[in-house]
Amino acid sequence: MFKHLNKDFPASIVVFFVALPLCLGIALASGAPLFSGLIAGIVGGIVVGSLSGSSLGVSGPAAGLAAIVLAALATLSYQDFLLAVVLAGILQILFGVLKAGIIGYYFPSSVIKGMLTGIGIIIILKQIPHFFGYDSDPLGDWAFFQVDGENTFSEIFNIVNNISPGATIIAFIGMAILVLWEKVLSKKGKIFKLIQGPLVAVAVGIIYFLLTRDSENLSISQEHLVNVPVPDSFDSFVGQFTFPSFKMIGTSQIWITAFTMALVASLETLLCVEATDKLDPHRRTTPTNRELFAQGTGNVVSGLIGGLPITQVIVRSSANIQSGGQTKLSAIMHGFLLLISVIIIPRVLNYIPLSVLAAILFLVGYKLAKPKLFVQMYQAGWKQFVPFTVTVVGIVFGDLLIGISLGLIVGIFVILIKSYQNSYFLHIENIDNGGKTVKMRLAEEVTFINKGAILKELNNLEENSYLILDTRQTRYLDNDIIEILDDFKIKAEERNIDIKLVSERGIVENPDSYQQFFNLDKKPA
Repeated sequence: MFKHLNKDFPASIVVFFVALPLCLGIALASGAPLFSGLIAGIVGGIVVGSLSGSSLGVSGPAAGLAAIVLAALATLSYQDFLLAVVLAGILQILFGVLKAGIIGYYFPSSVIKGMLTGIGIIIILKQIPHFFGYDSDPLGDWAFFQVDGENTFSEIFNIVNNISPGATIIAFIGMAILVLWEKVLSKKGKIFKLIQGPLVAVAVGIIYFLLTRDSENLSISQEHLVNVPVPDSFDSFVGQFTFPSFKMIGTSQIWITAFTMALVASLETLLCVEATDKLDPHRRTTPTNRELFAQGTGNVVSGLIGGLPITQVIVRSSANIQSGGQTKLSAIMHGFLLLISVIIIPRVLNYIPLSVLAAILFLVGYKLAKPKLFVQMYQAGWKQFVPFTVTVVGIVFGDLLIGISLGLIVGIFVILIKSYQNSYFLHIENIDNGGKTVKMRLAEEVTFINKGAILKELNNLEENSYLILDTRQTRYLDNDIIEILDDFKIKAEERNIDIKLVSERGIVENPDSYQQFFNLDKKPA
């Protein structure tokens, strides 16, 4: 695991700078203590990173769960809520044992690409206010309709009269450093690969803040800086940890909250696993059932010590990949960096301008949502482009789960439409020049989805035709299809259509009953 330490350690630093404000922002958006977001980030890095089979995935508190957490805390005490987090982790472990991770393999590629692109656009849109020093929107608020009553675009329009000169200046300086480092300096020597541009940009941001904090026009105000809780002593640091209460373990409200979090966290994790594997330059495959076990264990630990629920998170994972991470050591080290920093240097962290971190996230978002991807998806055809576009729009104007759900629904409709229009499971041949003899060969598996196409072809047969129905290659024939054939037998007699059924059993002319001809298990007799 230490073979690629020279690449994993610099990547972990970048992930640390991306994760730090997100952990705090998601806690703020969830209505939970700020320290709970840091706990979730630390556990997601160290515990989940160690147990996971994902090479590049990074886990932590997720914006997709913020609304669930906020709603739960409206009716539960924080200690009771932590019990629900622990139970959600146990349920996720059970999902892994029951092999539920296989669900992750059934998300269409177009929807996964739409998810990545939509998240990239959201990152850019949500960071624009922070880039210009207008920070009334919490960093963890990723939904279109925000907790402050604004939406993504109205928040951007409000920037005009609320630009902070100091925050904006250092944001552009940080962006210039990042671009220069990636495009030029990283190719000049190993030192520029070992020391990542984001680290330099953050260091310059801290120096800028310290040099200008007495300036009336160029200073950066406190609300435009990272805000990590600063304990006065070790005892006060330990006092920030909260432990769950098990008194309400038998109540339905706790279990409903736990199951909801377990289900949503598992779905988000499986989606991010698929997306991360697609971004992985080596195309490694993450074992999904093991990932559910790792995430469940992480949630049990996080809930026991006062943290928010955890999922694998695509923003941090993509930052890891883009920064050259090679193994899961980068995710583990980012967790240790979070832990060490909040213990040793919380005051230094509070000197970091949010606008510099916004510049870092800008580049992460752009790499996820490059314009050429839209062109590639359009060229791939409407079956790819429509679910992709719907997913992107759903994420931008809703949230992650809304976008994914809409993309999946449209993807299913595309499959149904093409199943009706396309006779890929049929082979119709005009055997003689008169066009009266038709050969229909069914595929290996024919289900109710194919009903429309088969019925259309049967209804299009001309009077006095001769139909040869070949089922020799068919291994599964749905009862719905058998019923169609039985119903068509009456219509065939009225239209003087003779049918020859060819199967593994033999050849039958105008069978009396297709139900009797085929086995009850829906396989050819």
